[in-house]
Amino acid sequence: MRTNETPRYDASVNTTGCCPKFNPEGWDGQELHFKDKRFVKAATRSVMHVPMNMGSVFARVNKHIEDAGASDADRFIVLSQDISPWSSEHLFSVSKEVPGEEMAALSGNFVTKVFEGPYSQPRVWHEEMRQIARDRKSEPSDVYFFYTTCPKCAKPTERTMSSGSRR
Repeated sequence: MRTNETPRYDASVNTTGCCPKFNPEGWDGQELHFKDKRFVKAATRSVMHVPMNMGSVFARVNKHIEDAGASDADRFIVLSQDISPWSSEHLFSVSKEVPGEEMAALSGNFVTKVFEGPYSQPRVWHEEMRQIARDRKSEPSDVYFFYTTCPKCAKPTERTMSSGSRR
């Protein structure tokens, strides 16, 4: 994959009116290479890793991205990581600056893995991602998750996410 490119995000099947059905084709086992890739950076509050204001934060950021004409729907990704049991950081990929939002740039090499299962599993998947990076002879510095389906849209026991580990 070329620098700053992500796999195509297929949002064509959307039965909920909120989150499109995630098509994992092209996402599993990819190597992504970012060099100063632009993102909007936002934070959410949590209580013991359970998000409390994710809906309102994501709605605000997505509106600002849309208003700025900064979205690339086919290459969209939101990278999330828990900073603590009380907060999470989210990086929304954008094509240009978004007024009214904090901007960030991300550089590094990432490997992806698609997981399916309940939201209680990220701790296990986090360690699995670190091991995948180590198996590729690299010590990972960060692990991000791309939650492709919000809790409201996902079936109670089945969620899909793609995870990337910076190597």
